[in-house]
Amino acid sequence: MGTDQLHAATGAMSAMAAAEPLQRLRREAATFAGDPYLLTVTAERRPHCSTVAVGYSDEGLVIASPGSHGTADSREHPLVSLLWPPAQPGGYALIVDGIADSNGTGMVVRPTRAVLHRRGAPADPPLSECNSDCIPILP
Repeated sequence: MGTDQLHAATGAMSAMAAAEPLQRLRREAATFAGDPYLLTVTAERRPHCSTVAVGYSDEGLVIASPGSHGTADSREHPLVSLLWPPAQPGGYALIVDGIADSNGTGMVVRPTRAVLHRRGAPADPPLSECNSDCIPILP
């Protein structure tokens, strides 16, 4: 195998390894019945919340219509969160933190952390540093 072929093969393996956590996140999100909430921070440093529809690409979570507030907020403060509420009482919520890249009217959120979270005692042994019942999906 030549050097170029080795680099191409290594790059393809790296892309597959990077895609695996995003695929796991996509599978987890598919188990939730509703759309997530997009959590942003306004220019006045106030929280803002809106419901959005999410799609997926190799870059991350795609929000075609984040709304005017979500778009403006994420341009000013690109650190955002997505929250899928529990499907049933006592169930897990899915929380995804990421970096938003607004592109015209839409945005792509590159996830930096994702966790299934619910109130309660942590697992024994704990699966994360959280003091609740949390299951990390992304680092």
